[in-house]
Amino acid sequence: MLTRREFLFGAAMQAVPSRRKPNIVILLADDLGYGECGFQGNGEIPTPHIDSIAANGVRFTQGYVSAPFCTPSRAGLMTGRYQTRFGHERNATGKTNLLPHFGLPLDQRTMADYLKAAGYATAAIGKWHLGGQPQHHPLRRGFDEFFGFLHEGHFYFPPPYRGAVTRLREKEPPYDDDNPVLRGTEPITESAYLTDALAREAVRFMERNRNRPFFLYLPFNAIHSPMQAPVPLMTEVESIRDEHRRLFAAMMRSMDNAVGKVLDKLKELRLEEDTLVVFLSDNGGPTGELTSSNKPLRGFKGQLYEGGIRIPFAMQWKGRIPAGKTDHRPVISLDILPTALAAAQASSPQPLDGVNLLPFVTGENTGAPHEVLFWRYGPNIALRRGALKLVRQAGVAEFQLFDVQSDASESKNIASEKPEAATDLRKVLEGMDAQMARPLW
Repeated sequence: MLTRREFLFGAAMQAVPSRRKPNIVILLADDLGYGECGFQGNGEIPTPHIDSIAANGVRFTQGYVSAPFCTPSRAGLMTGRYQTRFGHERNATGKTNLLPHFGLPLDQRTMADYLKAAGYATAAIGKWHLGGQPQHHPLRRGFDEFFGFLHEGHFYFPPPYRGAVTRLREKEPPYDDDNPVLRGTEPITESAYLTDALAREAVRFMERNRNRPFFLYLPFNAIHSPMQAPVPLMTEVESIRDEHRRLFAAMMRSMDNAVGKVLDKLKELRLEEDTLVVFLSDNGGPTGELTSSNKPLRGFKGQLYEGGIRIPFAMQWKGRIPAGKTDHRPVISLDILPTALAAAQASSPQPLDGVNLLPFVTGENTGAPHEVLFWRYGPNIALRRGALKLVRQAGVAEFQLFDVQSDASESKNIASEKPEAATDLRKVLEGMDAQMARPLW
């Protein structure tokens, strides 16, 4: 006979179906560093709505993404596979987004493909960045609806930026050239602050599909540059003296408000217990550009030190995942797709690198979700096994070995102290690397 805990959180996950297939909501921040958000211990900028996801579910203190940049990280998230397996390794910027051969390979199925086949309504609302050609458009990659833009960045206000505080770099990329806001495939003129517009569209999608399971993928462009925020939000954080940091804080407040609108709508529709919600960032913060903090980690966006790949990561499913849980085991964004498929009682015909996290967060499985985690980005390569992480970062000639369990800031290279461990991990890393494809571009 099952214990009450097993019934609520363990075997019942497989044996007792939900009243309906659960909705899946993924809230993806852009360039949000590990050291930001209240649930990560930073109380400087209030983020009560984002924090509530951790409070109502689980916070992963060692949550990773599969790449330190936007494009490859999103490819891993959408497929549940190391993007290096299919050559989608490098980041795309500027005109690269428009190249015919750039984009998530068409032989790779997306999370939306799987969930649509399982009867879900699917929507991508926000930043796509997985290909700008027609064959790579979200509407051809499993999504029923799309509102957002296709490339790496977008201005938050339409010119002339009335009612905004703006900090533009001297050589700010022409984000809006060949990159309009689209509804489906049609360019539109959006007058609202873009973060607010994305929240508006997300809420409308949920309202339209309240009576069927839905998959909402909401990749914000916040807090990616350019730095622009509404004046009223700047007044909310006026206690922050540095204007650069204050602008970042206002953009964070806007994103938190948007997350709040999504969560409030789930509550209003009485769907909280029928919805798996995940919040994470696509990579670490580019601190010098945005002030996005990765403390106490070393490094930043673009690097395979912890600051480039370890991110804020929280998940809730009220009634299924225990509230207020903190999990210190290493997990990765690749795990979100198999977790969503398990919740939806669906499967994948393709082999996945991620794992279903539900048995781990409910207590049914007390082991480690992963034996090893692997990263490769250009000349940079890394592997983590247990507490140890082997990394070769561009600009550093030799492999470095860190105990990231006790030394999260990677302050002490222990390769010379543990040469056998370094050699062993090097063999494992080379074996993993041999499984990967050459970059497609």
